[in-house]
Amino acid sequence: MDMKQIRQQLLEQKAELESRLQRTHKHIYEKDQPVSANFNEQIKETENDQLVMSLEAEANEELNQIRKALQRIDEGDYLDCARCGEAIGEQRLAAVPYTDRCINCAKP
Repeated sequence: MDMKQIRQQLLEQKAELESRLQRTHKHIYEKDQPVSANFNEQIKETENDQLVMSLEAEANEELNQIRKALQRIDEGDYLDCARCGEAIGEQRLAAVPYTDRCINCAKP
């Protein structure tokens, strides 16, 4: 596996997620317009905010996984499963480059 290419891919994903998180943060906490006086509009805005907060939480989790993957690359154990120590597998890493578990350990 080309670790430089994987590192670059992870860094690009990291930058995209950080940008998305800035946008979601602005959407939630730095609104340009006051809350609508219309109760139905308030409900829609609240539902939208909840959805954006959920997306923000997912992006934060993925960003943490990417940071850990970059750290594992630096430490030289990127290819090894964090649970069992076996090889994660190139196909799995190609599909989910920030995973730290082999397919067997990833199963619930």
